[in-house]
Amino acid sequence: MFIDWDNQTDCEISKGLIESLEKIFCEMLQTMSLPLKPCELIFVNDEVMQKLNCDYRHQDKTTDVLSFPLESEFSQLLGSVVISLPKAKEAASEFGHSLEEEITLLFIHGILHLVGFDHENDKGEHQAKEEFFINFFGLPSSLITRTQT
Repeated sequence: MFIDWDNQTDCEISKGLIESLEKIFCEMLQTMSLPLKPCELIFVNDEVMQKLNCDYRHQDKTTDVLSFPLESEFSQLLGSVVISLPKAKEAASEFGHSLEEEITLLFIHGILHLVGFDHENDKGEHQAKEEFFINFFGLPSSLITRTQT
């Protein structure tokens, strides 16, 4: 297994979704010629996400996804992606696709942050790479592409 996951919410997460995310994760790293290191995926509620966002980004509000890279060549773990399931449900409903698709979009977005992309400071590289993977995996429009239009 390349994804160590923990669901800290009451919402059920299917084993099939985790298996799908694992395939996407491995394919992303392979496509970017990066070493295959496991990652952690944590599903939380908005209260936990708001606390994390406040503690680590000094923004006292909830958000949909946060990434925590482990920037060490000696670490066996790439890092952690934290997804707010309430925010994912809200976006899936708003944009008319499934919760699983929204989780996948958020996961891709988070993984790109783990490997060094940063849409807040780059010149469009994160968006371009995210669009590439969205198209590659046949997914609907993502967070970053929705906010750019």
